[in-house]
Amino acid sequence: MAVVNLTEAAAYEVKDMLKQNDMADGYLKVKVNGGGCTGLTYGMTAEAEPGENDEVLEFYGLKVLVDKEDAPILNGTTIDFKQSLMGGGFQIDNPNAIASCGCGSSFRTAQAAGSPESC
Repeated sequence: MAVVNLTEAAAYEVKDMLKQNDMADGYLKVKVNGGGCTGLTYGMTAEAEPGENDEVLEFYGLKVLVDKEDAPILNGTTIDFKQSLMGGGFQIDNPNAIASCGCGSSFRTAQAAGSPESC
């Protein structure tokens, strides 16, 4: 199993976003940042090329980067994109998260607590 998995819906949504921003050949970088109520937050950015510490994955033609330092925290994570009447959004399911905040945007794992901030 890959460190992270993107569903087909998520991959196509990101590919459309990259095209709209003139980065059709770009990469999606999935990362972990410190902060949030619980200590860690997810980040997704567009990158022109991999960094020296990045693992390169591919899903449905989309190239995805994961920093090797973030890999243990993200291991087994699935990223999906859901569309509803209220709009659409990415959903991240991380089996390593043992706690998350009420807003759902921050988390912690048994091995990584991060740096919690006041909400």
